[in-house]
Amino acid sequence: MSEDDQKGEYVSRRTVLQASGSAASLPVFGSGVVSADGANGAGEAHAAFERCPDATIRPSMGHCEGASMEGCADDHPVTIELRDAVQQTLETEYPDAGALLDAGFKPYFDTLDVADEDGWSHWLNPEFIGDDEVLHPERPESVLVDNSSWRSIGVMFIATRDGEAVEPPMVYDEGGDGRDDESEDDDHGAHHGDGNGEGDSHSHGNEDGDGHEHEHGDDEHGHGDHGHDEHEHDHGDETDTRCSPWHYHAGLPGRFAWWFYQQAYETEFTDGEKTLPCRTPCMMHVWTIDHPEGVYAHDAPPAEYREQPPVAEAGFETDADPGTDDLGWDALPEQERPAHLPHEIELPLLDRFLP
Repeated sequence: MSEDDQKGEYVSRRTVLQASGSAASLPVFGSGVVSADGANGAGEAHAAFERCPDATIRPSMGHCEGASMEGCADDHPVTIELRDAVQQTLETEYPDAGALLDAGFKPYFDTLDVADEDGWSHWLNPEFIGDDEVLHPERPESVLVDNSSWRSIGVMFIATRDGEAVEPPMVYDEGGDGRDDESEDDDHGAHHGDGNGEGDSHSHGNEDGDGHEHEHGDDEHGHGDHGHDEHEHDHGDETDTRCSPWHYHAGLPGRFAWWFYQQAYETEFTDGEKTLPCRTPCMMHVWTIDHPEGVYAHDAPPAEYREQPPVAEAGFETDADPGTDDLGWDALPEQERPAHLPHEIELPLLDRFLP
């Protein structure tokens, strides 16, 4: 293969994400792109989609096995207790970006909704992702930060043990009792099979028989056609009073974000893995600021709900001013930035666009 052909198989991630807003599914964008050696032939594309049938280029999410939002209520005693515990943790331990850096959290600034960069970031803690706790208010796997004020605004729990995806616990059951995480079946990969979407026990049934269905409606934050696709599942009858608001991401931005975290902060880009996972582990948000869609909402609160005074001091060495500059990669000390930033990553086109 010539050098020109090799260059033809690579493309910057930013180019892909700019195109993702109008691409409804992976085949639309991937078809006919790789030309060097026929790597995107029908056979390989078919095999790729058999491996990751839910994968999309645009942001998309689905409900995890056994998940239910039917019984989730902001005024439920368990929700109030959980939110208060999370808020206390953020106020006393992780109030802002400076405290998060000191505590070993690692930032990721490419938001999952690339069509509308809405000014918040995920800060992930390798220690908490790698421990055996799930849904522990004092050990959140990820803290959500507003990039304008540099302040923490909520957490994202990630259902992992020892860094591997597990079946998540309910927040509370039909009787309204909170579930003790230790009583959950510690079955690694119960939702994710081998971590690449194989062995998945989900049923993605729909009427056209393609194995899963999507909703392409507009979301409530004005993203229009750039909103998150949702993979629908049967969550029981309408009287379900369980609260288990766990979701996974199957769109390219979310899959890349989880791959990037593992590569940048767990292996320091040494393992050479260039195949994206089929989906992320199960995740759930708990917002500690007011949110029009509730404590467990997937998307961040609109900007007007996040307005608060910026931190007085960054808490780390930086030329950025929290009062005037948004939090981002450039604001961080050089030693806190990963060896490669997301927009610098180049992966083979087949692995980037196909599952």
